[in-house]
Amino acid sequence: MEFRNINTFLKVAGTQNFSRAAEQLGYSQSAVTVQIKQLEKELNVQLFERIGKRVYLTEKGQEFIAYANEVMRVTERAKNFPTCSSALEGTLCIGGVESICTAIFPDLLLKFHEKCPRVQVTIRSGTTEELMEMVKSNDIDLIYTLDRKVAGREWVRAAVTKEVIVFVTLADEKNPVPCRMPIEELIQRPFLLTEKGAAYRYELECLLAEKNMEIEPVLEIGNTETIINLLKKGMGVSFLPKFTVKEELGRNVLTEIHTDLQEVTMYGQLLYHKNKWVTEQMRTFMALTKDVLSPSLDSPLPNR
Repeated sequence: MEFRNINTFLKVAGTQNFSRAAEQLGYSQSAVTVQIKQLEKELNVQLFERIGKRVYLTEKGQEFIAYANEVMRVTERAKNFPTCSSALEGTLCIGGVESICTAIFPDLLLKFHEKCPRVQVTIRSGTTEELMEMVKSNDIDLIYTLDRKVAGREWVRAAVTKEVIVFVTLADEKNPVPCRMPIEELIQRPFLLTEKGAAYRYELECLLAEKNMEIEPVLEIGNTETIINLLKKGMGVSFLPKFTVKEELGRNVLTEIHTDLQEVTMYGQLLYHKNKWVTEQMRTFMALTKDVLSPSLDSPLPNR
């Protein structure tokens, strides 16, 4: 049984597409087809069902995933022998929603670089849906999203934290803002909001719609750091994950406004696809996330 055939099998399983797998591997599509047929002949089972342009794992294919991933893990560890974990090499591609990229990733990436200086890291940003498609296409390894809890057997949660979304504005001693006010009064103030598509903005809009209300923001921008800087200059109110303004709230630069609207909570979730070959780079980043953020885990890290 050839190693390259197993690697090709995992690529096809991850992309669900022979031509995309061939492109990522640098093979022709016919070569990928031949390798899969060779593997199926050796195993005496059908690994994929071909429906239209997409391919799907058969029941036996699903079972073989675990064995294939184990072969890849052992091979990678053998390649790194006798180097230690601090000399780990390779690549790691992580996707994150904008607020995570801005507020959470900097500390995580600094610590990861200190631990694995030879690993090349790439960060991709997008909405939860966009990031999930990138994972399914095997374009990224892990995603860190802020959304409702992601359900489904195809996703493995490495870590999850509960995050509160809050209304915030400048803490101005000369013109203090009430710490509590009715939502119908608050939404009359100038609002700075993240772009449509952010999960927590969507939740806010749904709650307001139930009351026949809506916000007409004076500014929409996909960068929470810019919003925070404008808030500190006194430009209106915003609705942001509390972790993004934790420092400003602690220093009384910004202040939280409570309303009679139902509290919005989202979940910070570090996810990967169940068919993904878990590399040592991924495993190290997931363990580091646990150490830095101390989240409550819904799913344990995969066994070595």
